[in-house]
Amino acid sequence: MRGKRSSIEHLRAVTRYEEIRKAILQNGGGDYLEKPLAHWVLPADRRLPLAFLGRPLGDLLEAGFDELASTPGVGRTKIRSFLDLLIRVADSTGDGNGKGNGKEHELDSSLQISTPRAFNPDDVSDVVWNQWQETVRRCGLAREPLGQVAPTLRNVTRVIWRTPLADYLDVSLAQLRERRTYGEKRVRAILEVFFGLHRLIGNLGMHKELAVRLVPRHIDQAERWIGHQLQRAKLPRADEIAECFITPLLAQLHHDSSRQIVGLAESRLGIRGPLTSVRQTARRMDLTRARVYQLLNEINDILSIRWPLGRWQTYRLLERLETETPAGSSLDQFRIAVELFYPAARRGAAGAVEQASAADPS
Repeated sequence: MRGKRSSIEHLRAVTRYEEIRKAILQNGGGDYLEKPLAHWVLPADRRLPLAFLGRPLGDLLEAGFDELASTPGVGRTKIRSFLDLLIRVADSTGDGNGKGNGKEHELDSSLQISTPRAFNPDDVSDVVWNQWQETVRRCGLAREPLGQVAPTLRNVTRVIWRTPLADYLDVSLAQLRERRTYGEKRVRAILEVFFGLHRLIGNLGMHKELAVRLVPRHIDQAERWIGHQLQRAKLPRADEIAECFITPLLAQLHHDSSRQIVGLAESRLGIRGPLTSVRQTARRMDLTRARVYQLLNEINDILSIRWPLGRWQTYRLLERLETETPAGSSLDQFRIAVELFYPAARRGAAGAVEQASAADPS
């Protein structure tokens, strides 16, 4: 009985192998046939057929099932893992991204390499990483700074905020992880940026006259409002400035920074109480004035990477308001907001903010 069951299992495995092999080869030739089987391995995979991982895919597909099954150290469990990997290969080579002929094949979809909804660095293989890199290339995002398109800056090391995505387009996962100072946290942050971009624009078509522009949602709200204000004849009211300019930028800080920085920004703007000077803020937060200035500069760093044109646009609007606002109308909160988000000089002992604070008797 056991012999009969083994024969049936063997026959099923042979049939399955031929189905998957046919599906892969039907997608036409390609450089993927020269890639080792390990190219499709995910970090979470277990019980892999180690004897096959270094062999080119084309070489494996030329061999018969019996030849592969008789390889020393490759038993039933590893043969099943081998077939699972081939299913993943078939799915990736027939995904319609120019690497196959687009033919559909009815195979087990539990091992598809399409990007999942939730990010998990353990699910990223070289083939997945290659797809994400191709999305960035195809959509012309290579020059975009990493920090400008990151889901949040909280998870991205400050030193790579301004690194262009192009720096990561020609490296494998192994090469990325081998870079000096690129530990697990930094690599995870980079992968998450590419994951988010692929999920957002991976399936977008191309238009020769139109382009996709990526910008943080809160920044987009503030930028659109400023553009509208620069074109309209009527000057904005104070409550409109608070709602359409200050509130979105505070929301961006909430998303990208710590509670301490957000609290400092709200204190300087008088959002949850009276407007406070640097000296008063330092006393209330139990910080040195030097530390307060350091945190204020971090606010500018965040807004500068998230909204590179923000300085120019906000000062343009400020210039217009100062020129056209009737006498007796106050622009104090808008001036303070502009100085908070995009200060005229780097804040510190010799900076403009320090000088103004020194003149404040409180």
